[in-house]
Amino acid sequence: MPFPRTVRRLLSAAAGLAAAAALAPGGLLTAASAAASGTPPAPPAAPAPSPAPVPAPAPAPAPANVAASLRACPSATQPGTMACQALISTTAPNGLAGRRPAAPRRDGYGPASLRAAYRLPGGTAGRGQTVAVIGAFRNPHIRSDLAIYRAAWGLPACRRSCFRIVNEDGDSGPLPALAGSTGWAVQAALDLDVVSAICPRCRLLLVEARSASVADLGAAVNAAVAAGAKYVTNGYGGLQSSSGARWDAAYYRHPGIAVTAAAGDLGGRLLYPAASPYVTSVGGTSLTRAAGPRGWAEQAWGQAGGGRGTGAGCATGTAKPSWQTDTGCAGRTGNDVAAVASPATGVAVYDSYDQHGWLEAGGTSVSSAIIAAVYALAGPAQPGSYPASYPWAHAAAAAGPGSGLFDVTAGAVRTCARGYLCAAAAGFDGPTGWGTPDTAAAFAAPPPQPSGCKPAQLLANGGFERQGRRPWVTSPYVVMKAANGVPAHSGKRLAWLAGYGTKITQRISQKVAIPAGCTSATLTFWLQVASTARKAPVADTLTLTAVSPAGQTLGTLARFSNRDAGQGYKQHTVSLTAYLGQTFTLRFTSKERLVGKVTSFFEDGNVLKVS
Repeated sequence: MPFPRTVRRLLSAAAGLAAAAALAPGGLLTAASAAASGTPPAPPAAPAPSPAPVPAPAPAPAPANVAASLRACPSATQPGTMACQALISTTAPNGLAGRRPAAPRRDGYGPASLRAAYRLPGGTAGRGQTVAVIGAFRNPHIRSDLAIYRAAWGLPACRRSCFRIVNEDGDSGPLPALAGSTGWAVQAALDLDVVSAICPRCRLLLVEARSASVADLGAAVNAAVAAGAKYVTNGYGGLQSSSGARWDAAYYRHPGIAVTAAAGDLGGRLLYPAASPYVTSVGGTSLTRAAGPRGWAEQAWGQAGGGRGTGAGCATGTAKPSWQTDTGCAGRTGNDVAAVASPATGVAVYDSYDQHGWLEAGGTSVSSAIIAAVYALAGPAQPGSYPASYPWAHAAAAAGPGSGLFDVTAGAVRTCARGYLCAAAAGFDGPTGWGTPDTAAAFAAPPPQPSGCKPAQLLANGGFERQGRRPWVTSPYVVMKAANGVPAHSGKRLAWLAGYGTKITQRISQKVAIPAGCTSATLTFWLQVASTARKAPVADTLTLTAVSPAGQTLGTLARFSNRDAGQGYKQHTVSLTAYLGQTFTLRFTSKERLVGKVTSFFEDGNVLKVS
């Protein structure tokens, strides 16, 4: 039988005779297989006679936390290019063999095992909620394969009204090019099967991007949210980049939406978008049956010596979310939570396009999909909030069994100076965050706390009337009395940016702190644009941004240009609810680029109200 597309490519690249042997039926039974079936591992086949006079010692068995596996997708090597975080076990006894419709007895955990391990609700939980899976390229077998998976495990059918497929523009067609041997078809099948296992009553949305670039995958995230998905899983990751803050603002900052991301499978190296402060960063564990009240045991997936395992650690160039309280990272710490991801204790997946039917798979694409589906079981997020904060709030309110999380305290992904960032420990740690789901309680919006938030106006000297510019920080000659025939909107003073007719950049900014207990924050201001180049292409601009204490752009809030020139002042309103609980700087930046043409931005009457 020829190897499937992905496996052929990987084995060929590795000159894989040994790997090919591992793929043969009858290989070693994995820990997940033994746990799922209750059958002890089959003994390995007897080796061929050796002419050597002294037999070689038998190799030590691999720990349950480590397994022979192949990457479904090649690793991403350039920032801006993503790779699916899915691993195919090569030791499953029935792995990659046969398109039989019956559920496997040995190839990975099925729905009942996963829901039992995390004590998740059944019945009608999650009904009506839409979970979106983000992937690249097209898997033409995905509908029929998902139907086989769900029927094999006794899950309710999910036909066209329940399962939609769109492209990154949110349209039903045209869909992107075939996945071929890229491996992304495995990731799509894996994520849809896992979401089905955790939340059988959820609706499914698969968004297929044109390529594996962050621009296309990020556009797919935006399309999923626009289509009504309240839960979005991103089972992919790539190298962190200085462009991360820009990508955050463009694709991954969706308050009120549970966006999860795979931490990565590189053993302690945190990937993007899991490094974004706006998503739930999901690490990985190994999951085995055990004695005790729970009946299961978990440890961080990986080895202290490094190698394949869950991503974890510090994000670079990103602000620390207000709800993260650890001190080991100046910016965002990965991870927030975790779930099973080790291919040694993987999940059952059905894919007949890239594989030959049933297989056992792992990787943090699995854990990201699990957590997205658990959020769906818990119900909609609070508007304006970031669901990544929910496990932190529940853990702070009730440590231990009452937190709704199983604390993972064993296992490591590497060694590092700040041990908790790369080894599981009591309480919060990098590889597993606050732990794995114990019911869906920790993923529900926490009850509102007495906030003490008083309706207030936070900007000082918003109309520039106070003698001197403070607390504004401005370029020279920006704040002044009304001049050139343009009065202030109110009072006698205003901020006049640009207006020189030459290349120049000017700024005016003020630091603000929005109380975490408030539920609404709104900025209003008055602006008049005057230009002698009103009909020219956009060249002279005024941009309003939110900037972190570290100097990173958190988001672009408004943008104006010479094309907006008109008569009189106009009032503009910007929501800052996404920045509740954060301290940042509001910054107006003018850039004049047209030489010989003059564009002036007259700004006044700034008011920031919270309630």
